[in-house]
Amino acid sequence: MRSTLQTIDQMQFRKAMSRFATGVAILTTEYQGQRYGMTINSLTSVSLDPAQILVCINAGSPTGIAIKNSKVFGISLLTEDQTFASRSFVGPTAARFDAVASTDHELGVPLIDGALANMVCRVENIFISGDHEIAIGEVIECTHAPEGEPLVFFGGEYGKFEVARPFVERNCAGGVA
Repeated sequence: MRSTLQTIDQMQFRKAMSRFATGVAILTTEYQGQRYGMTINSLTSVSLDPAQILVCINAGSPTGIAIKNSKVFGISLLTEDQTFASRSFVGPTAARFDAVASTDHELGVPLIDGALANMVCRVENIFISGDHEIAIGEVIECTHAPEGEPLVFFGGEYGKFEVARPFVERNCAGGVA
């Protein structure tokens, strides 16, 4: 027997989710000569074989529509020094790429220069769930910087990552946490 669940307040849900620290990325594509991009923090790896990643996009967003049509997208994982880049890809779409250095991949996908990692993906599937679309892409190329620290988002604010070294050294000798 299935019970009826009460719908929760959207602001309460949003506030609860803001308590989950995430990395920050920029999702990009190019379609019909126009570049599209948006800041995201909803992404995860799905599979190693084949290499796949999942991103969540507001349904009907210009970037989401362009990704559906182009069938490719890029992901740039931002460094702690790229808060400006993250802010540039939120809000009006007109000048997003004007303020941030980027390089076009041979497939036309723009990638943010100086990112911790860049990935180029081919769209495998797009699912609709609630007010978002869930895109799964096969990673066809990726690069990463040899060093750097991630940009972190928590409680509506940007911050930096700090390794809890004493805990790691005390509790994970010779292994992974």
